[in-house]
This record gives sequence, C-alpha cells and structure tokens, in this order.
Amino acid sequence: MLRDSYYALKRDAAPGVDGLTWKEYETELEPRLAELHSRVHLGTYRAQPSKRAYIPKADGRQRPLGIAALEDKIVQQALAVILNQIYEEDFMGFSYGFRPGRSQHQALDALWVGIMRKKVNWVLDADIRGFFDNMSHEWTLKFVEHRVADRRVQRLIRKWLKAGVSEEGNWSKTETGTPQGAVISPLLANIYLHYAFDLWVRHWRKHQATGDMVVVRYADDIVAGFENRADAERFLAEWRERMQKFGLELHPDKTRLIEFGRYTSENREQRGEDKPETFDFLGFTHICGKTRKTGRFIVKRKTIRKRLSAKLKGLKEELRRRWHEPVAEVGKWLKSGVRGYFNYRAVPGNMDSLNSFRAQVIWRWYRALRRRSQRDKMTWDRFWPLVDRWIPSAKILHPHPNMRFDATHPR
Repeated sequence: MLRDSYYALKRDAAPGVDGLTWKEYETELEPRLAELHSRVHLGTYRAQPSKRAYIPKADGRQRPLGIAALEDKIVQQALAVILNQIYEEDFMGFSYGFRPGRSQHQALDALWVGIMRKKVNWVLDADIRGFFDNMSHEWTLKFVEHRVADRRVQRLIRKWLKAGVSEEGNWSKTETGTPQGAVISPLLANIYLHYAFDLWVRHWRKHQATGDMVVVRYADDIVAGFENRADAERFLAEWRERMQKFGLELHPDKTRLIEFGRYTSENREQRGEDKPETFDFLGFTHICGKTRKTGRFIVKRKTIRKRLSAKLKGLKEELRRRWHEPVAEVGKWLKSGVRGYFNYRAVPGNMDSLNSFRAQVIWRWYRALRRRSQRDKMTWDRFWPLVDRWIPSAKILHPHPNMRFDATHPR
C-alpha cells in the first residue's frame, strides 16, 4: 500500500519541511518504505508539521496551503485509499467533492437537472467561512471513531491534526483545522460534513420540507433549491444554528437566498423589479434564461467574470516572463493552457465566454510578439498562421447536463 501510494503522488509537487522531493526519495525507495512501514506498525512514526505556503485567490486574497512532508503524504494516501472504501458506503448521493468516480461536472449536472426538473423557486447559495481552518479536531476525531474502531487509525489521524504548521522556520500549534493541500484533508472534510450537514439535511428534507427541495454539495461549496420561501428561510436559520454546534459559521456576506426558477423573470417583471439575481457555483455563473426557439425557461451557465479576468491576467504575466523564448515553445505552452481552459469550461451555453477568452489570448500574444523587437515588427498576416497552428478553436466539449445525468443515474 505504501509503495502504491508513493507512485500515486504528484511527482513535481513542492517539498515539505523535510525538503525531500519525489525523485530524491525514489533513489532509495525500497529500504525507505520498509523503514517507514516498520515505524507505522511499531507506533514510532511521527507526523511532521505542514509547511505553510500561499496561493493567490481570484478575489486578490491569499489562500493558505499546508504542504506535508513526503512520508506523511505517503502514509496519508495509503490510509485515504482504505478509508474511502469504508466511507463510500455511507456518503450521500448529493455529495460530489473529492470522491472516487465523481467530478465537478457531475455536481454541476445534478444542480442543473434539479433546478430544471423540480419545483425550485428559491436558491440558497451558501459559503462556510474558513471551513478547512475551523474544523474542530475534537469533532473530527469523534466522527472518525463513530465509524472506525481501530485505534491505530485514530492515532494516525490525531498525529496529523496536531502536527502544527511551520512558516519561515517557526513552528506553531494548530488547535483547529486541517491543512488545505494535505492528502488526507479532503476525506476528513467529507467525513466532517457528512455528519455535520449531509445526514441532517437528508432528515430535514424528508421530515420538514413542505415542498420540493434539492441539494448539491462539492466539499464545502453548497447550493440548495426550494419550492417554498418559508422552507428556505427556516432551513437557513436552523442550518446557522447547527453550524455553530460544530465550530463553523456561514459567511454572512457570501450566503444569499435569492429568487431563482422558471417563474422568476415573470414574477419580478410584474413587481417592477430588475432581472433575476444570479449565483456562482464551481466556476460558473448560473442565470435564469430562455431558449432561443421556444422561449422556455432554462438555466444558463457562463464562466465567472472574475475567474476569466484572473486567468487572463496570469497569462499576460507569464507571456512577459517568456518574452524571449522561441515562438514555437510559447505556442506549445499556450496551446496546452487554452486546451485545459476549454476542457473544463466548454459547457453548452458558454460559447460567448469561450470565444472571448480565445480572442483575448490571441490579442495578448500578438502584442507580446510585437514588443519583442523594434526592428522586425510582427504583422497580422504573419501572425494568423501561428494562431491557426497553436491556438485551439472554441467548441462545446461537454454534453447537455440532462443527457450525462440520465446516463449516470439510469433510475
């Protein structure tokens, strides 16, 4: 298991406090794994603190990450494989984040189908403030102990939670939270929310909702749809109270109850109000729209504007860094980046956003090539063959949500 876990890790990941990279560890892999295996079973294995790092968020803030030492990653990966076999039998169908065989697009499909096929008139777009940083260690261990009786497994998880954080050589104790970036953290987060949210919301939907209700959760990103506003308001009030019990809090500015559904546009127009509000989920802005041919209600999705701007800003900075690299190398890098962008965002109805992104990439590359030399100016006639060769055309790559959802949920 440890050997399989080692080869399942990312090979170019940044090293933790131990300074060991994947390739360096491989030089003496077998004796190192044998020694690690022995320490785990003898109980002498010690978890090392996570190395603090920061990555920029789309809104300009910094997201803290915890980079685990390599041997901690190996043991965490091995244990996560085992625990996944246990918890996959328990987790709810509306939970999609960081689970084997489930993806962000499946969560997006489920939300789209839920709003389109159920009587949804109100949408609760919720955000748990600093979820990974505020997970209670005490509750996390209680939840694990509820399902897993093996004390050795409990002890390993306790070691990782209590290992602390190292930032610029200074160690600090962690009283709450699990490091974002640790291999075991997504599974622990799913276990935590399974007991703190999923089981409770299943009971609430069955016994307290007076109308239709849909829920989709991807890790700590949660969207719920309601037929009746009274249900939505009561659910939100009770949910806030329940989160406090487990040391969590719904973000007051990012948690919104909005009118959203097939009759929203007409109702707001009759009241003399503006267009229906929108909400964001997993990189897409969801909009109350109408089909072109029949004018029937449809949920439209387009790339979040902030995400698009942030991606283009990063691309511009990287082009400047690659200023004097050969054109073919830059073209190859751009091709990979644009293709990766399309692979996720090329959903039906998002064509305008895809074309806008492609056009901006072309314009930024053209300007970068123009500025490389004052003598040999790049012209559009010389540039377009480069575009045809290296910049993929925008096209829809994903099927309609209902087609994929029905294929994966035949009943």
